[in-house]
Amino acid sequence: MLSRGEDATGQAWCLNQTWGAIHMLCQLQGSGLVIGDILFTVDKELVRTAALSHFCGFLIPYFIMLIAEGMPLLYLELAVGQRMRQGSIGAWKIISPYLCGVGIASVVVSFFLSMYYNVINAWAFWYLFHSFQDPLPWATCPLNTNHTGYEEECEKTSSTQYFWYRQTLNISPSLETSGSIQWEQALCLTLAWLVVYLCILRGTESTGKVVYVTASLPYCVLIVYLIRGLTLHGAVNGLVYMFTPKLEQLSNPKTWISAATQIFFSLGLGFGSLIAYASYNNASNNCERHAIIVSLINSATSIFASVVTFSIYGFKATFNYESCINKVILLLMNAFDLEEGSLTADNLNEMKDYLMATHPQEYAQLSPQVKNCSLEAELDTAVQGTGLAFIVYSEAIKNMEVPQLYSVLYFIMLLMLGIGSMLGNTAAILTPLTDSRVIAARFPKEVISGAVCFINCVIGLIFTTEAGNYWFDIFNDYAATLSLLLIVLVETIAVCYIYGIRRFEKDLHTMIGHKPNWYWKIMWAFASPLLIISLFLFYLTDYILTGTLQYQAWDATQGQLVTKDYPGYARAVIGLLVAASTMCIPLGALVTFVRKRLKRESVSTMA
Repeated sequence: MLSRGEDATGQAWCLNQTWGAIHMLCQLQGSGLVIGDILFTVDKELVRTAALSHFCGFLIPYFIMLIAEGMPLLYLELAVGQRMRQGSIGAWKIISPYLCGVGIASVVVSFFLSMYYNVINAWAFWYLFHSFQDPLPWATCPLNTNHTGYEEECEKTSSTQYFWYRQTLNISPSLETSGSIQWEQALCLTLAWLVVYLCILRGTESTGKVVYVTASLPYCVLIVYLIRGLTLHGAVNGLVYMFTPKLEQLSNPKTWISAATQIFFSLGLGFGSLIAYASYNNASNNCERHAIIVSLINSATSIFASVVTFSIYGFKATFNYESCINKVILLLMNAFDLEEGSLTADNLNEMKDYLMATHPQEYAQLSPQVKNCSLEAELDTAVQGTGLAFIVYSEAIKNMEVPQLYSVLYFIMLLMLGIGSMLGNTAAILTPLTDSRVIAARFPKEVISGAVCFINCVIGLIFTTEAGNYWFDIFNDYAATLSLLLIVLVETIAVCYIYGIRRFEKDLHTMIGHKPNWYWKIMWAFASPLLIISLFLFYLTDYILTGTLQYQAWDATQGQLVTKDYPGYARAVIGLLVAASTMCIPLGALVTFVRKRLKRESVSTMA
């Protein structure tokens, strides 16, 4: 059992045993291995940008960001937590009372993330429960009420998109049409929060029994998928697409911002979970080694998972491409009464030109139905959309042999990733709460953990309404990114220029036996802050130039997503989400200043 106490100097310390090195690595990797590392990203533009850069080109800015931003900041947060032996609020308050708002901002961001992130687990439970059906419910379109044909909406899109947008989300046509709570999704969300509560029942330390599973099982499933994925027809097309660099994308600022975003979220920088976990470390734990190992494992996992993902994308794109070719061939053969075998995939383009020249009027009438099939276009479009983890993979799974088996494995893996991430999110919230003497003295850990889960679950019900997916996108796009940039920037400046880089060096020498080398000091003091400021300015500029904020709404009549402007109240919510966390930093400093001023005046009056 882990708990905290204080020594004679008032410095916090851990009673009883502390986490071992292996336990700590699993804890960091389990919480850091977010769904975005494999399939689902908090920044929905990330996967699209990586794909359009053909991933190989995306690796260049990714590794630059890892070296200049990810690894140094991960080391910094681990060292701060291990040295101060407090959660995010207490740790920064020890460094300077004026920095108490930094920890509060981290807790607020983690609270926002927990509110919507567990909805992904709810969706994973929903798909897992339906994975035992034969055939899979998203394999074909359902019949209409008269049983005379398929549902009209499904015919205009695909069976997997119909299952996602209509049968899972029952999505409304716009954000303004909120609709009612979907009780099936509400029950799945309740189940997801019950699982999280059981994992954190006695606070942060009880996650240790769960983290070994959540950190290791996804790798086992990925290995199974790698073996299966590489043997799928068309997998080579996906891998060739992945490893063919598109270097012109390096001049696009969004490629770099997407790489930085991926590093931030996959390593968990700024959320406070790293500080919370590190606060339970042994005082002599080598946090430098942990930072390097976790960063490299995390990046290797992203590349490994990308091989799996693009092999499956290749299979899906090839399947769709060949289906498109076969439909065009059948259409032309029936329309022009061609001999069987005279029209093939190899001579399709030549035959289309021939038919256009010899039968111009007939071909002109038929041309709207003749699609231009392109494997490259299929690969480009295969990686876009908010429901990436559910639409694309479920479409590939339905065409595999024994699809139920691969569906169960896939959604169990998704649950393990989601639960592992939620353990980190809740730890970032619970650790500062249990550090508080006022709260910890009045309520046991089970009650504190239960209250956090219950509040998040109740608020999270908004994401189970018919317009819930639109609210999910709002939180997903705006609740964390800008705030995390500001939080990590202040953290870096605080350690280097308020606490003092020389003082921090001495602390590290005491903890790990040697001072940090020139690489760490240059990154902390100059490179990382400048990089974060550049990213922060780019985000602000991008938001200003974008103009009216827009979102993707599902149009059932067209069977596709359409772009709409956010209504005024949604833009107000976006502003509140950003301000709620970022304003904690200056407000915390202001409140501390006012308190000290009042205390000084009170002392001088008494004198």
